[in-house]
Amino acid sequence: MSMTRREGYKFCQEISIPCYHTDANARLKPAAFMDFAQEIAYWAATELGFGYDTLHIHHTAWVLTRMHIHFAEPLKWRDNVTLYTWHKGAGGIFYLRDFVLTDQNGNSRITATSSWVVMDETTRRLVRPEELQTLLDPGMKVDDAIAEPAPKIVVPNVPGMTEAGSHTVSYSDLDVNGHTNNARYVVWAMDCLPQEVTGSPVKDLYINFIKETVPSDHVMLYSMQDGSTWYVEGRVNDKTCFLVKIEL
Repeated sequence: MSMTRREGYKFCQEISIPCYHTDANARLKPAAFMDFAQEIAYWAATELGFGYDTLHIHHTAWVLTRMHIHFAEPLKWRDNVTLYTWHKGAGGIFYLRDFVLTDQNGNSRITATSSWVVMDETTRRLVRPEELQTLLDPGMKVDDAIAEPAPKIVVPNVPGMTEAGSHTVSYSDLDVNGHTNNARYVVWAMDCLPQEVTGSPVKDLYINFIKETVPSDHVMLYSMQDGSTWYVEGRVNDKTCFLVKIEL
């Protein structure tokens, strides 16, 4: 991945899709896109003056709460792409950030929108620093990668979730804050799907992060199919920590 550069209110990076971010069909994995997205989001926030280091001084941190990713057309190993991101201001309790991944011809191949909050690292409560409000005002009309903010996932009232496995949070799951990295939940969710299902490309993926998980947490996984849509839920001590909706 190349260094981030700025184009107006957008930040972008050139990426050549590596083999270790693709599946058995050489397609970019959904979790790999989340890896790309969170890295450029950190860089963009830093350049705008409200990145990880700045917030950490005040014992606060960005927390991703919801995301919707639309896969218009699968990307493959060795494809050369450009990832764009931009801040869209506040929406209710959330701060919104969008992403677009384009191919070498400028065609949008993946679009995404994400919702974030700022949390006090000590009290675990949400905060809205006044200086952050000022910094986050774009002062201009910005594009929408996806117009509607990422929604709350509602599991349909059909025969319920069935147990699909479990996972104990360990070294490979952790991020710089010592909690499970956002993309890992998508890895766990995709692992719950039957192999014949994962052979089909994902069209849309929605995820709600409800409660953080930490080392040694034993996460019970449950899944449910509703037509071409799959739902995966993770629970710790019978309390939901994440929900994923996957449309094929």
